[in-house]
Amino acid sequence: MNLEAPLDSLKGIGEKTKHLFETAGIETVGDLLTYYPRAYERYEEPASIQDLPQDEIVTIQGMLTTPIANRYYGGKCISTTACSDGTGEVLLTWYNMPYQKNSLRTGVTYIFRGRTKKKGKRLLIEQAAVFHEEQYAVLTTTLQPVYSLTKGMTVRMVQKAVKQVLSSLQPSVHTSENRVAQDTAALKNTTYADYLPEELRNRYHLCPWAEAVSQMHFPDSFDSLQTAHRRLAFDEFFFFLLQLQNLREHREQETHSFHIRAKGAADRLIASLSYELTGAQKKVWADLLRELQGEKVMVRLIQGDVGSGKTILAVLALLTVAENGYQGALMAPTEVLAAQHYDSICRLLEQSGLPYKALLLTGSMTAKQKREAYAQMESGEASIVIGTHALIQEKAVYHALALVITDEQHRFGVRQREMLAQKGSTPHTIVMSATPIPRTLAVILYGDLDISVLNEMPANRLPIKNCVVGPSWRPKAWDFIEKQVQLGHQAYVICPMVEESDLVDAENVMEYTETIRKALPAEIHVEYLHGRMKPLEKNEVMGRFLRNEIQVLVSTTVVEVGVNVPNATVMLIENADRFGLAQLHQLRGRVGRGDAQSYCIFLHSGKSSEIAERLDILNHSNDGFEIAAKDLQLRGPGELFGVRQSGLMNFRLADVYMDADVLQLANEAVTKIIAEDPELSLPEHREMKAIYQRQKNRQSGQISL
Repeated sequence: MNLEAPLDSLKGIGEKTKHLFETAGIETVGDLLTYYPRAYERYEEPASIQDLPQDEIVTIQGMLTTPIANRYYGGKCISTTACSDGTGEVLLTWYNMPYQKNSLRTGVTYIFRGRTKKKGKRLLIEQAAVFHEEQYAVLTTTLQPVYSLTKGMTVRMVQKAVKQVLSSLQPSVHTSENRVAQDTAALKNTTYADYLPEELRNRYHLCPWAEAVSQMHFPDSFDSLQTAHRRLAFDEFFFFLLQLQNLREHREQETHSFHIRAKGAADRLIASLSYELTGAQKKVWADLLRELQGEKVMVRLIQGDVGSGKTILAVLALLTVAENGYQGALMAPTEVLAAQHYDSICRLLEQSGLPYKALLLTGSMTAKQKREAYAQMESGEASIVIGTHALIQEKAVYHALALVITDEQHRFGVRQREMLAQKGSTPHTIVMSATPIPRTLAVILYGDLDISVLNEMPANRLPIKNCVVGPSWRPKAWDFIEKQVQLGHQAYVICPMVEESDLVDAENVMEYTETIRKALPAEIHVEYLHGRMKPLEKNEVMGRFLRNEIQVLVSTTVVEVGVNVPNATVMLIENADRFGLAQLHQLRGRVGRGDAQSYCIFLHSGKSSEIAERLDILNHSNDGFEIAAKDLQLRGPGELFGVRQSGLMNFRLADVYMDADVLQLANEAVTKIIAEDPELSLPEHREMKAIYQRQKNRQSGQISL
């Protein structure tokens, strides 16, 4: 099976199904194999009805005490009955499933699995899945994959397609239903042989690639899932670091032709500020100025907590380039953030009386606006250009680009950073990130960059007050949000999911938005935001939130890298135990950006002392680097799901924190291979080179397998 083959080359994938998969970003056979489950469901032993909790997914075993009754309301069929296991009785309800009446009989033992809800004084289970004892016994020994699904897709649809591909990699799919010995000879006949030589796999205790992919989708056990995750995380890190290695070797020798000297513009801007730069800012600015004036091309990372003052350093660097007759470009990950940077830079230029022109370029601008912007860039009329990915489009031509700055660089990836740099004649590069990464990992992940750290916060910044509570505190949290809004402030509410799932017990944006709208006064405007929305929709919502037209924004982690909303004073994070500490800290950084006291409420659903211990770190520290280091210490090898640092470096599967040991092994492997075979020309490295080239040609962003 050719992994680059289109999806409709698979049996049973017609035009309609192909379109459904494409909406989820699955266009090729390889895309399908790397569409890994986002979680795995465990089928637990049945619980006693008398011990059932409220609003949780449960499993019970019992008999129907009454025949199923079908009633029709407004064209909707509601099927109801009762089930008893000897310890108690619970109501069962199904919607638009009239066939249950003829499928289930009284006096027969069944197993039911679904979510409990309270109706008056009675407990009921809605839309319960039904199993026979033998059928359910098999499920208790396995982990069932849970995929992210777009409208029209089903788990079965994904599973069926994945199994078909896996069967071409080996004679029979590795699942608990049909487990056979792996035929390694069959793997050698596919168009995707394992790129890792056996000697390397043995050295780093990595399983074969085909086995890893199979077990990732259909794990036989938690141990086999961990083994598969380790191998596939290694692959993602490996190819990412391979590209970094090439960048590093190329840039170590680079010089530039710019003649840059400090002529007073930066000092003039600093003098006009209403605050004094911190000691850390002054130190980093001295480093930047020295390298801008040096002979070698600067490639530097400014790593600092949210609110530590990275942006003003970027502006100072852009001004220094502009006063020497060159251009500087600042690329932001979202249009709203780019626009905010543009407005901020224009204000700073005006208040300091500096004559340089700033220009905004984004994808949503009209064709006429873009033509005008391109003309000003090419002529050199615009000295400072701020924008999104539009800055690296083919039509974007610069007059004399000497400095490239990317904000939240892990959102772009190595390749996009490279493309922007190629717009000039070996320009200086600064990348900025508020993602707290322990230095030992940062040295590897940003291996082609020199690193500066901003480890001080501005003196006038009030520390955020934190609170870690359980779900019983939710009404009090909503009351607190209401009071803050009445004081003129705004609030974020973060949920881990976009829509409700029968398989994952977590708050979702769509349902939560309706619930909190009903709980809060009608004059409080509540809206939602999530990653599935179109860019223009997201920009419009964030713009309205910035203007205080929306008081409460219910969102997924899409706001993790967002605009500066000084008026937002409350961050409520639902199911906080499902996120990594560093990501929680990043989310918390959306508030506390104004003069008013700000608050972050971490609401968790976990019952274990370990979860409370982890979250308590956030309760006592606002230092992102300290939190990241402690998170790294606490993360255990079995902690695969629920605490992933979503989005960091844009890896599909690998997690920089959880897989820190794998990252270090991949770095060791890349260093060794490049030292022995820089061109990857040896026979055992040819497949590796082919995959690397294929990825580099295909990906305009982050390298991932």
